[in-house]
Amino acid sequence: MVKNFKNAFFAAIMAGIIIAPIFGVNIVRAGMQSTLQPEWRTLFSGMGIVFVFQWLIRPALAKFFGRKITRRALPVMSETVRRGLIVLMIAIALIWPMFTGRAQVDIATLVLIYIMLGLGLNIVVGFAGLLDLGFVGFYAVGAYTYALLYHWAGWGFWQALPLAGAMSALFGFVLGFPVLRLRGDYLAIVTLGFGEIIRLLLINLYSFTGGPDGISGIPKPSVFGFPMLRRAPEGVTTFHELVGWTYSTQDVIVFLYLMALCLALITLFVSNRVIRMPIGRAWEALREDEIACRSLGLNPTRIKLSAFTMGAMFAGFGGAFFAARQGLVNPESFTFIESALILAIVVLGGMGSQVGVILAAIVLTVVPEVAREFAEYRMLIFGLVMVLMMMWRPQGLLPVKRPHVELKT
Repeated sequence: MVKNFKNAFFAAIMAGIIIAPIFGVNIVRAGMQSTLQPEWRTLFSGMGIVFVFQWLIRPALAKFFGRKITRRALPVMSETVRRGLIVLMIAIALIWPMFTGRAQVDIATLVLIYIMLGLGLNIVVGFAGLLDLGFVGFYAVGAYTYALLYHWAGWGFWQALPLAGAMSALFGFVLGFPVLRLRGDYLAIVTLGFGEIIRLLLINLYSFTGGPDGISGIPKPSVFGFPMLRRAPEGVTTFHELVGWTYSTQDVIVFLYLMALCLALITLFVSNRVIRMPIGRAWEALREDEIACRSLGLNPTRIKLSAFTMGAMFAGFGGAFFAARQGLVNPESFTFIESALILAIVVLGGMGSQVGVILAAIVLTVVPEVAREFAEYRMLIFGLVMVLMMMWRPQGLLPVKRPHVELKT
């Protein structure tokens, strides 16, 4: 108890030092003059909360979670349950636009984009065990590939989509070479630097990328060559004129949603099949022990390059679709916060768990949209949830069941 009291006292002092410059001073304007007025109540209230938490609440939580972890093992998801959940999610996704409005379908489209990105990063982090903090760089490459091809060459979405994935895969392949001998924190720092380099290049190449303003007027995908527009250029038939429908923006929103659903299902199918192939087993071997992987005759260089390349390819597809959906791309859409959010989706859902990644993407995307009144506390709540997850369930929401063999004594 005495030790906890000392730790709580010093924690409260440190909290006061941190809180004082931000919340402990209030600027009061009187005409042309400004004065600083101390906010003692806010300062001491924050210090008191930290003191009580460190002295009483934190030891109680440590005992509670310690008891829970030692008494029962964490349940994992079997293969049958995993397949059933995937089928259920696909069925719900298909009928979703029929029972909801435009805003809900638009949010669901954003969820599917993050599912695509989460499944792509899951290949690098979850399957191969390579910590990547610059994944948003590949996302940006895919988005700008489509935007630049439209701006400079007049390409449509379906023409640019394969090239967007190929360009992102090429950048992932190139990034793989400098990080071949790096692990852990060093790998994370290099990939973080890569993501920031991409963003800064997009800002500074003003004559080519538009700089901070980005590129606007990007067209949405067409349906078999027929644009979904209210009025098409002369000599061009719109999709609504072809089928005899009255134009509605709801149709465009639903079409984009179904497109995102198809891309997400393709990402899920490919990653699910690849993990069962020899290259997928090699990723798992690399994740568990690189030295043992090398001793088995596997080439870690090729394994790492394949993981970075395939994960980046799916990010490129997601970036191209993001550019088509928004109609505008600029560097501010590809900051480090996006990389942190995608990585949090993988960690929260469970490393290597595809159903977990889908569930985490839904939670981390829908909850902030629903609870908009707590928007200013979003990052605080987000950090608190991650801390509690690491204490209560470090394997993620739906941990994947690893194939293993037990030897009886």
